[in-house]
Amino acid sequence: MLEEVERWLTRRSWSAADHPPAAEQAAGCGAHGTGVSVVLPALNEAATVGDIVATIRRELMEKVRLVDELVVIDSGSTDATAEVARRAGARVVHRDAILPRIPAVPGKGEVLWRSLLVTGGDIVCFIDADLRDFSADFVSGIVAPLLVHPEVQFVKAMYDRPLGELAGQGGRVTELVARPLLNLHWPLLAGFVQPLGGEYAVRRSLLERLPFPVGYGVELGLLVDALHTVGLDALAQVDVGRRVHRHQDGQALGRMAAAIYRTAQVRLSRGHLIRPSLTQFERGPHGFVPHTYPVDTQERPPMREIEEYIARRAA
Repeated sequence: MLEEVERWLTRRSWSAADHPPAAEQAAGCGAHGTGVSVVLPALNEAATVGDIVATIRRELMEKVRLVDELVVIDSGSTDATAEVARRAGARVVHRDAILPRIPAVPGKGEVLWRSLLVTGGDIVCFIDADLRDFSADFVSGIVAPLLVHPEVQFVKAMYDRPLGELAGQGGRVTELVARPLLNLHWPLLAGFVQPLGGEYAVRRSLLERLPFPVGYGVELGLLVDALHTVGLDALAQVDVGRRVHRHQDGQALGRMAAAIYRTAQVRLSRGHLIRPSLTQFERGPHGFVPHTYPVDTQERPPMREIEEYIARRAA
């Protein structure tokens, strides 16, 4: 590990208990006029989204006023995700209702990008909607450094990710794809424990300057581009304990890995893959059957280049 990264680990890695409790953070937000928006991208997460929304509302909007707005962006759920989230106290916006001038495409990054148009906080905190045993520390823990340290602009959550009964076995795409890529090509980011984690808080002033890969590569893309835009010392991570969520099967992980590799490849060369697709195999009644999936290659431009966003911020 580079000496610069070792120094960064001691300077920019904290636990959730290292910063003021949520009540003091909320007071600080009010004193400085800093708004905090929490965004949950959700696709068929009716089983978990309600508990997450209810916890954030109770702990961070009612007991204390740390979070100013809580928005669930529904990216086309076919279950009761929107109804459950709304009943629990979130504002629910359908992905397709945001910026209809640009037709939406499937993908998590697409939803995160569009969320900037329907939120107003100076700090935007993204939380995955499939978490179980959710704690408000996932929000307050990663927002705190942005309130305490003005020079910090991007904070990732870090945590243990159990896989069934096995501790620390989650994050298979992280260990097999993302971590090798980062260590080999962006060694300044080698200190991030969960580079692909979906829980992170970022200053809007930085987010609006970054392009967003539309699919699974969004977390790696934002992290790499933030490094190049503001430098390592403006990035940080906070230990929030343990993350329990729904695990994907091996083939879904393969599609994620391909998208992440593509995102890295674009940033390394800004070139084009000859064939941006991935073929996987499943056994059928008469042998193995190939299934080919497109690899996410599209990216959305920095939000500050979008006319509607410029007009909204000027209003």
